[in-house]
Amino acid sequence: MSPGPVVHAAVAPKSCNIAAETDVVRVRLMLRQMCDAIGMGSVESTKLITASSELSRNVLRYGRGGVARASTVRNHVQDGVRVCFEDHGPGITNLEMALTDGFSTGNSMGIGLPGARRLSDEFQIESFPGRGTTVTITKWAR
Repeated sequence: MSPGPVVHAAVAPKSCNIAAETDVVRVRLMLRQMCDAIGMGSVESTKLITASSELSRNVLRYGRGGVARASTVRNHVQDGVRVCFEDHGPGITNLEMALTDGFSTGNSMGIGLPGARRLSDEFQIESFPGRGTTVTITKWAR
């Protein structure tokens, strides 16, 4: 059994508080720099940044703010960027529905979470009503 990804030593982990719409832009810039530092191509980095924009907006809108923590990771053959979005909002009561295209509790199009999942190579979500939500995504350089 091979070990999982490890933190890539070349780029220090970074974090960005998400408390205002301008912080969504800060998250995007932080991730662009990390993708560039590991040589991730434009298609993969655009997918990661798009997914991260959606998740940052969810943290802001539904979680009433939170944090994005990013690190570069490496498996045996690829470098990647992993981003964890955490809030302490009301949480999601029905994850299955929340990950369904078109479902929304906030009068939106309902494509944020399912779209972020499709754009990511790895997607994990944990949510506890009354305690918040954590979404972790990873995109691997090709």
